[in-house]
Amino acid sequence: MAMHVSSACFSALSERRVPRVRAVASENVTTEDDKVQLGGSDLKVTRLGIGAWSWGDTSYWNNFQWDDRKMKAAKAAFDVSVDGGITFFDTAEVYGSRASFGAVNSETLLGRFIKERKQKDPGVEVVVATKFAALPWRLGRQSVLAALKDSLNRLELSSVELYQLHWPGIWGNKGYLDGLGDAVEQGLVKAVGVSNYSEKRLREAHTKLQKRGIPLASNQVNYSLIYRAPEENGVKSTCDELGITLIAYSPIAQGALTGKYTPENPPSGPRGQIYTPEFLTKLQPLLNRIKEIGEKYSKTNTQVVLNWLIAQDNVVPIPGAKNGEQAAEFAGALGWRLNSEEVTELRALATEIKPVTGFPVEKL
Repeated sequence: MAMHVSSACFSALSERRVPRVRAVASENVTTEDDKVQLGGSDLKVTRLGIGAWSWGDTSYWNNFQWDDRKMKAAKAAFDVSVDGGITFFDTAEVYGSRASFGAVNSETLLGRFIKERKQKDPGVEVVVATKFAALPWRLGRQSVLAALKDSLNRLELSSVELYQLHWPGIWGNKGYLDGLGDAVEQGLVKAVGVSNYSEKRLREAHTKLQKRGIPLASNQVNYSLIYRAPEENGVKSTCDELGITLIAYSPIAQGALTGKYTPENPPSGPRGQIYTPEFLTKLQPLLNRIKEIGEKYSKTNTQVVLNWLIAQDNVVPIPGAKNGEQAAEFAGALGWRLNSEEVTELRALATEIKPVTGFPVEKL
């Protein structure tokens, strides 16, 4: 999911022309419960994962408070996801940062949930992805290995399936990539990826790891029906070209595409500064059409927009689930498919809406 930044760091993006992007759509798909290979790695993940950015967080989510009730809700989100066959979870060392008052580290919570689940169901297999924070004082490959080992301690695991660079560093990126390669060779991770990487940085990372015989499995970026910067800046086409899976964080635009929020009822907290009543007013025609299409399939807005992303091919969305109800709804995005006309129509309608935010690191 996203890197942790304050709402003041969000920046408006200018409206840009959208090139054609390949979309795979079929009217007769009845099941999608098979796993997909992550890039050129040997790792397979569910077609949709769960983001754990909000778990334990008090700086952006949860109305700046974390308590036992919210912890139980997060645990329910984990269990319901696994019960529904979604076993891919994404976290990061900075989610639920100790710098935030009252926060609990997301890795700690995920590790606890996995441990409790395995006590009841020893055969359950959970795929864990976490991320390295490219902080300015972290230098060299050893900083990656040290941070990874700290993450493993919090997760109470001996290895993770996917380790990602959370954002490009101000400096030291070659050393970070060396650290990813070392982590693979030491058996601490099965696959490696990056996040918030531009086309140029993506190619450089792919080439450097390829020289060691290690595939760059993924690039995790902000991507949704109303935020299609990866299509415009070459990231999506480069992922497709190089065989790198695009992991989409904020795939429901932090709730804006669910239909839950209206101009009269905008989201609370920092999100209210992004998805303003003015923006939500402009969004209503698209939301109305999403609802109409959903009714055809007996699906919710959330399930339609997640299915739209899956239809783009080579994309694994990771919506954030804060409770069991949300997790169950996300699972309903699988097992069916929008037809090609609907995919195209929704893109056309969304193109009329000016994107609102992006993380500044995308332009580093």
